[in-house]
Amino acid sequence: MLARIKSSCVYGIDAHLIDIEVDISRGLPANVIVGLPDTAVKESRDRVKSAIQNSGFKYPLKRVTVNLAPADLKKEGSVFDLPIALGVLSASGQLKTGRDGYIVIGELALDGRVRSISGALSVAMMCSKDNFRGIILPSENAEEASYVEGIDIIGVSSLSEAADFISGIGIISPRKNKCRADISQTNADYVDFSEVKGQEHVKRALEIAVAGGHNILMIGPPGTGKTMLARRVSSIMPDMSIEEALETAKIHSTAGINKKYFRDGIFKRPFRSPHHTASDVAIIGGGQFPKPGEVSLAHNGVLFLDELPEFRRNVLEVLRQPLEDREVTVSRVKNTITFPASYMLIAAMNPCPCGYFTDPERECRCTPLQVQRYISKISGPLMDRIDIHIEVPVVKFKDIASKKTAEPSVHIKARIEKTRKIQKSRFGAGKIHCNSQMNSKQIKKHCLIEEDAEDLLNKAMDNLCLSARAYDKIKKIARTIADMDESPRIISKHIAEAVQYRSLDKNIWPA
Repeated sequence: MLARIKSSCVYGIDAHLIDIEVDISRGLPANVIVGLPDTAVKESRDRVKSAIQNSGFKYPLKRVTVNLAPADLKKEGSVFDLPIALGVLSASGQLKTGRDGYIVIGELALDGRVRSISGALSVAMMCSKDNFRGIILPSENAEEASYVEGIDIIGVSSLSEAADFISGIGIISPRKNKCRADISQTNADYVDFSEVKGQEHVKRALEIAVAGGHNILMIGPPGTGKTMLARRVSSIMPDMSIEEALETAKIHSTAGINKKYFRDGIFKRPFRSPHHTASDVAIIGGGQFPKPGEVSLAHNGVLFLDELPEFRRNVLEVLRQPLEDREVTVSRVKNTITFPASYMLIAAMNPCPCGYFTDPERECRCTPLQVQRYISKISGPLMDRIDIHIEVPVVKFKDIASKKTAEPSVHIKARIEKTRKIQKSRFGAGKIHCNSQMNSKQIKKHCLIEEDAEDLLNKAMDNLCLSARAYDKIKKIARTIADMDESPRIISKHIAEAVQYRSLDKNIWPA
């Protein structure tokens, strides 16, 4: 007897429909799974058999053949346990399917319990797109799937419960959709800029960076608050739209870190801070079955690289392409997968190996050659993609001891959202969303500079020994500053401030 169950697998971050065909025929007892399964799928034979027997059903003592179609798509993971078990029960006559139009996914324990899986959100989004009635999945994954509208989310905790529902005997109320309710979520659990004493000019630079989508590098001695400032950037970023939130959540669901992410709420912008010992695959993504890396997990959020020169050179170089294209393409012999990677890069570093090259209070023990070698660990092409370089000095005692409350994040965020609306109006519905993404043609069109401001920029290029690559960066930053002032044209004060944010282009470091 033949039975068919609809299931799905995740390839990259997108789900693909899989037809599971179970045939029970005469012959010596055997279990065969075909359709390009990996080891985890092949091992499901033993999990399914034990789960069926321990759930009060009988496993057929015949030849059981399971086909996963299409046969040319590699199947991986344990998501097929539950649909295979239901297929075996249906093909053996122990289960009559009374409800159709559902996608079934889930891993089985030996006692018949249904365990959580990765990629449930991607599968739910595929169900909605392909007009399926709903999805049957582990109850632990029902919350993340409930962010998708238009389908029934049926969470089950055991094989028996799933079998009763499929046969029409059991009644399970669909999980209530929660996407619209969660969008009003506040950022109450964010750390706040009001907790940071002093460093007003650094806060200003971070505000400009967020307002224009610029990448930023903070340079300063140890203990000046670089990490503290970086961790508060998410609190001033504009709220995510539903589309952005679902796209970001789908990446985390695929990566298998969905429990913490969905518990914290999908409308909270991600903040990723990998250790400097991370490999290039961990940062960029990949593996035998490619998974998203840190640059994709930071999509629509912040990627913070502390102690930037301590990262291996090959790790830093792989960041160049996603910073430019805002996506990552992982190529393998048999397939190519593209992961989204549109994030704001915040990096922090000491000015020299000992950390005190720019500290007026403590003596630097490094030679000029050591300082030059330390700075040169960051290549020119990578530095070219970082718009703002800001020096972070030691906080003065009077600022630390001050009882005055600093400006809270909510006020800074309001100004940033106002600036982003100006940019959205300027660029329309195209692929450009903020000033940092402008190309040469758009810079020429939108960065209109007054004559005296142009003269100031030319003098800065000559007198401060600024590099040629800094020219466009300064104009982009100045455009953002002008937007914050609601000025249609760039004037001298905008150029003057923008020039200050190119520290590594100035002739103050050992040659």
